[in-house]
Amino acid sequence: MNERFDCHYCKESLFGKKYILREENPYCVKCYESLYSNTCEECKKPIGCNSKDLSYKDRHWHEDCFHCFQCKRSLVDKPFSAKEDQLLCTECYSNEYSSKCHECKKTIMPGTRKMEHKGNSWHETCFTCHRCQQPIGTKSFIPKDNQNYCVPCYEKQFAMQCVQCKKSITTGGVTYRDQPWHKDCFLCTGCKKQLSGQRFTSRDEFPYCLNCFCSLYAKKCAGCTNPISGLGGSKYISFEERQWHNDCFNCKKCSVSLVGRGFLTERDDILCPECGKDI
Repeated sequence: MNERFDCHYCKESLFGKKYILREENPYCVKCYESLYSNTCEECKKPIGCNSKDLSYKDRHWHEDCFHCFQCKRSLVDKPFSAKEDQLLCTECYSNEYSSKCHECKKTIMPGTRKMEHKGNSWHETCFTCHRCQQPIGTKSFIPKDNQNYCVPCYEKQFAMQCVQCKKSITTGGVTYRDQPWHKDCFLCTGCKKQLSGQRFTSRDEFPYCLNCFCSLYAKKCAGCTNPISGLGGSKYISFEERQWHNDCFNCKKCSVSLVGRGFLTERDDILCPECGKDI
């Protein structure tokens, strides 16, 4: 008597029929597909034994169902991308999600070099100087009025020239008497220190730092002998070709302030009326 050879699940005889072994157990095709076949993501039907099962990240497709979500072209043996569980061919993915060139408005394909500046993107060959039309690449550039310029073209077309060194001012700069200066060129006439960002004054149209101006031109206080700059709104007292800081204009004897009060003089001294009444 022959030994029985039945489907492991439905127990029907497999003699003369196609079957599949799984973990050394035989299954008829119907039972195997019902129990173990993957469901196609596209058509939702089982992927049978006679069909090729294509998988990607634990998802499965029939070979005929494995196509681009947008253009429906087959993705079998072709590069593709996934976006929100949708498979897209490289071209459709680029058109939908890749950056667009700010100059030519065409898609910048993945893997190609692109230039970026302030949220905009360009093809490398489209990122050019507005004046000379040469690619800027990784060289320095200066944006102006929504256009980009290489440094030489910007200097030729827009940059002012420093009064001192006669070279172009590309960034920053100082305006003095309606004329442009590099910060590094705008110096004190006396000590040659930079005046940019510092308080300064002028004499005969030449700029001076406060120290040099006071040392060279300011009158000396008759009280403390230090210079009286008169700058920044500081007040001083002047009498018979002599000057005093407000804080120094005091009675020689009792030191009371004489600002806004009557006073008497005795040689080089100033006195309040009380101290000077015996003169």
